[in-house]
Amino acid sequence: MHWPHRPPGLRWPLHRPRFHGRPAWVDVAWAAFSVANLAAMVIFSRWETVPFHFIWISLTLLYGFRVWSTRPTAWVLAVVMVTTATTIGWDVYHGTQSVDELNEVPLMAAMFWMMVWHAQRRLAADTERDLVSKENARLLATQRRFLQDASHQLRTPITIALGHAELLAGDLAGRTEARDIEVVVGELTRLRRLGERLLMIAASEDPDFLHPEPVALDRFVLESFRKWLPTSARRWTLGRLDPVLITADRERLGLALDALLENAVRHTATGEEIRLSVLRDRDGQTARMIVADSGEGIAPAELDRIFDRFRSGSQLGGTRGTGLGLALVRAVARAHGGEVRVRSARGEGSEFELVLPVRRPADGLAGTPDGAPEARQAVQAGGPLAAGRTTVEEL
Repeated sequence: MHWPHRPPGLRWPLHRPRFHGRPAWVDVAWAAFSVANLAAMVIFSRWETVPFHFIWISLTLLYGFRVWSTRPTAWVLAVVMVTTATTIGWDVYHGTQSVDELNEVPLMAAMFWMMVWHAQRRLAADTERDLVSKENARLLATQRRFLQDASHQLRTPITIALGHAELLAGDLAGRTEARDIEVVVGELTRLRRLGERLLMIAASEDPDFLHPEPVALDRFVLESFRKWLPTSARRWTLGRLDPVLITADRERLGLALDALLENAVRHTATGEEIRLSVLRDRDGQTARMIVADSGEGIAPAELDRIFDRFRSGSQLGGTRGTGLGLALVRAVARAHGGEVRVRSARGEGSEFELVLPVRRPADGLAGTPDGAPEARQAVQAGGPLAAGRTTVEEL
């Protein structure tokens, strides 16, 4: 038997390891039961078919418990065949049974052996599947360690190179070489961001990835709104903000939201809308953090692969992303026990939802103020700084 995905060079046993050891109580019980039935075949010779079948049925049940390897099974089968055939032969010799009854022995043995054959094949397949699963788990763990080690080792030299490049960019300001050094700074910045996100994705499956704390999701979104307000010439809009308390890692969740907002900026043009909302679902078990934009949208063929690593679609402005932003969002969502969804169409914008479990019903947050006043304050504070128009919907 050959497993179709066996890694090259890996030698596995074709059969399940043999089960050796001292006889268990079930073996002793079966032996006593079989001897009693053999005696019954001799004593009640005209009714020997009942104890005869009891022996074979009990042997089948015993094999299900013990699952012997081939050699012990063959020995046990031979002993049962010889003893039952001898007992029936004794009755045939004394004329109490027909000689045709002897045909029962090889027929029962053949049925039992076919069952053993199928069981051995099933066990061998299970063994190889377990080995494949362990090998895949090992490869995944190796891959995660490699990503973590590579990201850690690259972070320091990239940071040093970026610092020197920025110093050179300052010295070369106004000269023809300034454009070249700006390209270097941009690519190093992108490489640093790529390494950080790779490290984050690789670490997302570790048990200690999250450091949860209570997070008021509406206030959390307002903080991000204020931070992103002056960064680009977009029409920043706050939608509905339900007061929701969740248990989450504030830093990881912030990175996920930043990745969604960065994606929205990349796929919108000047003056187009980016809207942030927080909605508590009716069942009170989940909340949705929504980032919607009126940009170019996503083609239907790309929706199924948009959260894959290094999947970077076309974007406005000619700048390149890392291809890891949405993969990071999905990793953070899954680590929190949630998920990320997307709805989009070409030319109609996109809407990303980060769905998170709620710590408790939002009506328990009676002391949490409504988000709209803070939103207006954020807009007013960022008025002269915002490159685009900002609006706040009435809640």
